Amino acid sequence: MPDPESAPAPSQEKTQQEPAPSQPNALRVLRSWALDLLIAVAIAFFIILFVYLPVKVEGSSMEPGLEDQERIVINKLVYRWESISRGDIVVFHYPRDTRKSFIKRVIAVPGDRVSISYGHVYVNGKPVEEPYVPEEFLDTRSYPEKIVPPNAYFVLGDHRSMSNDSRDFGPVSRSYIYGKAVFGYWPVEKMGVLR
Repeated sequence: MPDPESAPAPSQEKTQQEPAPSQPNALRVLRSWALDLLIAVAIAFFIILFVYLPVKVEGSSMEPGLEDQERIVINKLVYRWESISRGDIVVFHYPRDTRKSFIKRVIAVPGDRVSISYGHVYVNGKPVEEPYVPEEFLDTRSYPEKIVPPNAYFVLGDHRSMSNDSRDFGPVSRSYIYGKAVFGYWPVEKMGVLR
């Protein structure tokens, strides 16, 4: 019987496995950054394509709130979940040439009775308070009372004496409205939520 003290010790094989060859740290970090960048670009592309769109205001019909060459962002999805409301600033295809886009303020919604008397706007027989229209931007035009048809909106520019709007081309069909102006970002001093 072999002496337990003299028995050969079990072989001292390596109990730890060799680590698998790993990529250099810098390469892993670079791949991680590239993946993050790709995901960020995809999200930005989705947001710009389907949700928000930066646009440039051209013309003076929405002064003083929006000036010529001002940069704003419009939300293209908001009207899938909420209704177009009086006071909203909307962007739409110009009814007489759908290659052009206009930006105006919604004054009356479907079913409203709208009229203008010497520049003063009335909706459903009541005068509309318009703090966004300075006195010097009013004009003296009148518009006979009309009912806004279903799926259409009566829109006006804030600079009434300089605006081509529903007084000229009539109410705008809902199908032509493709966004709500929500935020101004340039020039920097005018940055903020649009009202």
